[in-house]
Amino acid sequence: MKQVVLLLFLLVMGVAQAAEVAPPPGLLKLDGRPAPALQLADMDGKSVNLAELKGRWVLVHFWASWCGPCRREMPTLPKLINAFPPERLSVLLVNTADSDDDVFTFLASVSPELLTLMDRDGQVTERWQPRGLPSTFFVDPQGRLRYQALGGRDWGSGAYLEFLRELTN
Repeated sequence: MKQVVLLLFLLVMGVAQAAEVAPPPGLLKLDGRPAPALQLADMDGKSVNLAELKGRWVLVHFWASWCGPCRREMPTLPKLINAFPPERLSVLLVNTADSDDDVFTFLASVSPELLTLMDRDGQVTERWQPRGLPSTFFVDPQGRLRYQALGGRDWGSGAYLEFLRELTN
């Protein structure tokens, strides 16, 4: 009897592990701790609260206009954002302490359709502790940190889009 129970346990664990989506290279798997609080306004004053987005995957992307990899990566984000309906995947861009003028000028020249939240005093960035810029955290529908991407990348590439399709289904 014990052998049957052990066999069933191993079978269930194997199925559960096989069901987990394998991340593309460059994504770090995190421990699932609760995401830090995040409530910020965009440049128009509209407030967004991460806690209100529970029930869907959320990418929290920290960036700055002076960051070279951020500047190269930013034009790839619209393809990612447009590939998923917001009820499946929301993308929160968080600018880390740039002035409104710097952000407006930068986004107008690179990706004018993007909206960003403004961490004017850097307190949200401090709570999240990205290990450099750009840095992207994947928050699951329960509000837990699951993956992190450090450094710039092409978010519109097939590997990332396919990973996110599997993750959000």
